[in-house]
Amino acid sequence: MLLETLMDEKIKLVLKCKTIAIVGLSRDPSKDSYKVAEYLKKNGYRIIPVNPFAGEILGEKCFKSLLEAPEEVQKTIEVVDIFRPSEEVHPIVEQAVRLKQKHGNPLFIWMQLGIVNTQAAELAEKNGLTVIMDRCMMIEHKRLTRMQRS
Repeated sequence: MLLETLMDEKIKLVLKCKTIAIVGLSRDPSKDSYKVAEYLKKNGYRIIPVNPFAGEILGEKCFKSLLEAPEEVQKTIEVVDIFRPSEEVHPIVEQAVRLKQKHGNPLFIWMQLGIVNTQAAELAEKNGLTVIMDRCMMIEHKRLTRMQRS
């Protein structure tokens, strides 16, 4: 119970952030990454799509990587939400760490449901980023919003 309460507090901090880079955001509306990004955008979050094969997703300019976004965009990223296979997470976290060292942001790494990479999480935490793994930001937002209303 205590662990779940601590996790909820961590998630609440993430959900207070307003700018989320979504790495691995698909152009396909049937994919989870698209559904989550669309939900977040509709709920007042600014999304920054990261996909090397797209120019624009959900009306937002897409970037090939976190490091290829313009500096003024990099500075605003508070959360890096990752929709890539677990084995591809480490280089993404390395990029987030570089941004953190340069700009003081991002503050959080979020690995979506089914994505776990403990080595990448350790690297992030060692460099001052808070990590959430194996959770869906949309599900957590809905759950915590529901809890606040009751």
